[in-house]
Amino acid sequence: MPQMSSPQRVAACIEYCGAHYHGWQRQKNARSVQGEVEKAISKVANKSITVITAGRTDTGVHGIGQIIHFDTMSQRDAYHWLRGVNTYLPDDISLIWTRNVSSDFHARFSARERRYRYVILNRPVSPSYLHGRVTWHPIPLNPDRMRQAVPALLGRHNFNAYRAAGCQSLDPVKEVRTLTVTDSGPWIWLDIAADGFLHHMVRNIAGVLMRIGEGLAPTEWAGEVLRSEDRTQGGVTAPAHGLYFVSVQYSEKYELPETPEVCRFW
Repeated sequence: MPQMSSPQRVAACIEYCGAHYHGWQRQKNARSVQGEVEKAISKVANKSITVITAGRTDTGVHGIGQIIHFDTMSQRDAYHWLRGVNTYLPDDISLIWTRNVSSDFHARFSARERRYRYVILNRPVSPSYLHGRVTWHPIPLNPDRMRQAVPALLGRHNFNAYRAAGCQSLDPVKEVRTLTVTDSGPWIWLDIAADGFLHHMVRNIAGVLMRIGEGLAPTEWAGEVLRSEDRTQGGVTAPAHGLYFVSVQYSEKYELPETPEVCRFW
């Protein structure tokens, strides 16, 4: 197959179910989403390819609009990247689109905003076909109490109290631009967008809001935890399998496709 005289940078969108993977990041002795994606792209490129992602996800976390980029000397059009890579990917990972981009594009550092969704099934009976894809919470939750706690978390704050103890980020200050709690029947969705996230930040926010929703903590507790800047003051970390990496926002100059609107069910 033809090769180019200089590398082409390619951006792509990846969708995956994280239930059977040890997170996004490539690992020596465990199956990862990155490992599967790199193997598939490398087969189509006929050369070893390393991908850069917009945001790593933990074991069991899913992706709807995960963005990556890679550099390649192999000349392929968008159709052949899409068809070829998906041929080699397992059934629970899909390449959604690819685009040639300029060399200044970076999946991680060019990102202006990332969005996550946390999905809760709040009923006495555990899920069957959705096992590993949503968080089952059998104790009744009050979505109105959860919504009342949200304003304290909006804006730019030090989120040290909402990150994992092993988080390696040097800057705990993040701007939460939107945080909504919606519900329908037994379903509750938390949607959160920010300029960046700390390790376990969304899951720790979900854990605090769920405790408030149970009535075990006052609505003011979310803000009290935030102001403490102390992780030990927070609640439990919510399970991973209810979390979805939804989308990434970039400058319009890169002309990337919009991430399809996610189904309310998810």
